[in-house]
Amino acid sequence: MRVVVVGAGVSGLNCARLLLHAGHGVTVVSSDPLHRTTSYLAAAVWFPTAAGPADAVARWGATTYGMLAAAAEAHVPGVVMRETLVLYREAPDRLLPLPGWAAAVGEVRAADRDELPPGYARGLRFVVPLVEMPEYLPYLHERVLAAGATQVVRRVTRLDDVLDLTPDVIVNAAGMGAGALVDDDTVYPVRGQIVRVTNPGLTLSVRDEQHPDGRAYVHPRSTDCILGGTLEEGNWNTEPDPAETTAILERCTDIVPRLADAQVIESVAGLRPGRPEVRVELDGDLLPVPVVHNYGHGGSGITIGWGCAQDVAALVAEVDQG
Repeated sequence: MRVVVVGAGVSGLNCARLLLHAGHGVTVVSSDPLHRTTSYLAAAVWFPTAAGPADAVARWGATTYGMLAAAAEAHVPGVVMRETLVLYREAPDRLLPLPGWAAAVGEVRAADRDELPPGYARGLRFVVPLVEMPEYLPYLHERVLAAGATQVVRRVTRLDDVLDLTPDVIVNAAGMGAGALVDDDTVYPVRGQIVRVTNPGLTLSVRDEQHPDGRAYVHPRSTDCILGGTLEEGNWNTEPDPAETTAILERCTDIVPRLADAQVIESVAGLRPGRPEVRVELDGDLLPVPVVHNYGHGGSGITIGWGCAQDVAALVAEVDQG
């Protein structure tokens, strides 16, 4: 079939790649260059954040974990497996059972006492994929084009703007813009500010989701570290806040003291596409052709993206067979 995928962030490109593999003709429509997408700015470490429903996120996350782990083993540009430490201030007896995401990541062990910074009662150690989006997103885009996709650069304000491309089915994977395309007012921005600093030799990702001063995470990459960050629902501001930059640096240095001498490279802010629940479903009533929705991933785009794309491909197959 002829499939038009609206959106060229990681969700849209994942869908395009799987649909091409299934033998469909794919046109990817987007107005933004890769470096201006939310995906390009993402810290992009596998860890379910601000997305539901929990059972679907767990299934999508497990699928995505496996695919990204395989990509790391195959030395796909930008994809590595990263040892990770999640910190908890609560006493150990309040942390059982393990978090729901733990089932997808293989071995999870309690951190040794000497692995914990001051003030922490417990930590969990495990390994997850980390994706350096400035490398990975262009690679994924190139693979999609090399597999035969057509790219159309166009600003889309309504989903029926792409009907002139004569699709048999449309995939709505437009990220933050997806809701406006179909009058879904349950979509809201989740602002995230991060700070990029030089890497003082770190190889361990560290995070404290319940830090008293705000979420704190430190993700070492090949030549820098991503420090974060904020999770501000309803905030449309994409300008970095200097005060927040200072606060992020302070709480990240609190959990990783070696960051004290790191140099700030830049601060950036982006808008994650929030929704009460991720929408992956077939809509046969909206337009003269079927629409498959794939949006509302919150802060979990890299964590559940491949799993959602598999469901999208399955729904397109239903259209093809129906």
